[in-house]
Amino acid sequence: MENPLLWPILEVLRKKPSDWKVHTLAAHLNELGFMPILDASPDKDLFKRNFLIMNALYQLQETLYPDHWVQVQAMEIALLSHYVAAGQAIDIDDPLREYYLDWHNYEAEEGEVKRLLNEFWTRYREFVGGTSTLDLDRAKALKLFDLPHDASAQEIRKTWRKLALKWHPDRENGNSERFRILCEAWNVLR
Repeated sequence: MENPLLWPILEVLRKKPSDWKVHTLAAHLNELGFMPILDASPDKDLFKRNFLIMNALYQLQETLYPDHWVQVQAMEIALLSHYVAAGQAIDIDDPLREYYLDWHNYEAEEGEVKRLLNEFWTRYREFVGGTSTLDLDRAKALKLFDLPHDASAQEIRKTWRKLALKWHPDRENGNSERFRILCEAWNVLR
């Protein structure tokens, strides 16, 4: 199956070879008009977008090797010249690589998607500042989002995106502690 993001991602990496993370690359591709809605379920849509990006990155890694090295890590994506990447080799036993190159995984069941997203958010919370120290329930999480108790899933998702963009540590005025707390709230609300 031809990944529609393969060549757009290569062009993006050629113009700016480093300082990419999966979410910043996804946002940039969205701005360029390459990221349509892929599923009616927001969780599955997010999963499919991430899957296409990771699949394209691993395919590019294979295609460009050994002349260039595509570094594929969720928080550090880069296109390196063969001089900089000397000694790098494709790890054919990498379970993430294996997962994202298998197109059967693109149509994961809803339960599998939720499990993977929960796993991701747990790892991400640890990455941005440790494990949970908050005792959040739905009411407290909604209060952090400044939403009423009867907020719809769409309102919650919209507010999450707005807050995540505002407070993300990669942003100019971002705040990693605030972002970590918002991640906790999002994990409770989604």
